[in-house]
Amino acid sequence: MKYTAQNKAELLLEQKKVSAVYQDICRQGLRLDLSRGKPSAEQLDLSTEMLAYPRDKADCYLDGADGRNYGLTYGLPAMQRFFSDLTGIAPGQIVVGGNSSLSLMYDIIAHAVQFGFARSSRPWGKEERIRFLCPAPGYDRHFAITELFGFELVSIPMTPTGPDMDLVEAAVKDDPTVKGIWCVPMYSNPTGVTYAPDTVRRLAEMPTAAPDFLVMWDNAYALHNFEEPGDELRPIFEDAKAAGHEDRVFYFTSTSKITFAGSGVAMVAASEANLKLLRPALNIRTIGYDKLNQIRHLHFLKDKEHTLLHMRRHAAVIKRKFEILLSVLDSELAGLGVAEWTRPHGGYFVSMEVPQGCAAEVHRLCCEAGVVLTPAGATFPYGKDPKDSNLRLAPSYPSDEEVESAARVLCCAVRLAALTKLLAQGE
Repeated sequence: MKYTAQNKAELLLEQKKVSAVYQDICRQGLRLDLSRGKPSAEQLDLSTEMLAYPRDKADCYLDGADGRNYGLTYGLPAMQRFFSDLTGIAPGQIVVGGNSSLSLMYDIIAHAVQFGFARSSRPWGKEERIRFLCPAPGYDRHFAITELFGFELVSIPMTPTGPDMDLVEAAVKDDPTVKGIWCVPMYSNPTGVTYAPDTVRRLAEMPTAAPDFLVMWDNAYALHNFEEPGDELRPIFEDAKAAGHEDRVFYFTSTSKITFAGSGVAMVAASEANLKLLRPALNIRTIGYDKLNQIRHLHFLKDKEHTLLHMRRHAAVIKRKFEILLSVLDSELAGLGVAEWTRPHGGYFVSMEVPQGCAAEVHRLCCEAGVVLTPAGATFPYGKDPKDSNLRLAPSYPSDEEVESAARVLCCAVRLAALTKLLAQGE
């Protein structure tokens, strides 16, 4: 029976039962973690073979280039072609970076602030005010970059088809201080949403008061399906080019959750006009990223076909953990009316909504019981969820048994927080 359908006596009895369960959990001394979307050791083991490369001097050469030496600032041509195969973007539009796509995102924002880009009349740092759109719930590290540079963060609600495009279009149409939007377009962090074709088209085509408006397109989970075929994402560069807005898009992805999370290979793609401005800064920033790591990846992943096969092995591991989490949520919370959660087709997260005003309390209860969650509010700009209702769950890293145990603690915390609120409202 839904908690809202129970009378006070029934709620008090339920609270007593749930509190007893919670106290028993607290006495167990658990140390569990559902806080970050990290690959498990089982997933990392799938790429151990890659460490065998380069095996000898011959493996250090690709396309006549010696990967041990300086040079090739924008990446090995073979690595550019590899990412082109994965993304459908022309190799000449791709710059291969280090291990982190987040670092490349930081670099792009920093470049805009210091120098501007193709459509900029002056560097963003000379603007009196900069506003940046942040679909929420969203990725806290995206928001942190633009907050660090002093931008004003504007929350845009996420919908089942992506960010609320009516609000996005209204925000950018007449306000030249709105300079960009963060996007995780496929299996979004944390909702698991893949942007609908019309959402992608509108982002590419919409009129913007700022001529140098940027779409920061972080396609981190493009290959992270739980099953084949996975979701399909409309290619934004094609729409942007057709609309005359090719300079609008910066596209990012990496192998960080394909091979080794801390030792992947990242890339950024952009228009030729923007790359013309970016390349001189890259030539000063580095004499070349880790080309031996690029060679290592090329030997191991080879091409798109082999990479997709590798990702099916990942899917077998991570899907199992999601099924465990969702099964516990279904068995312990369904029908109570105290929580809703997403059922993603891929990616690394489940997004949960609890009663308004309860997320921080659920987080506190979980932490006290030995389960670490991403802080309540982290999925919103400035770490402040106006409804205090969203929680991001990441089941990938713990063992199967730990996922189940942590999920049961979470469910107990959700029930206890909801009961406390209902009883307080009835006083």
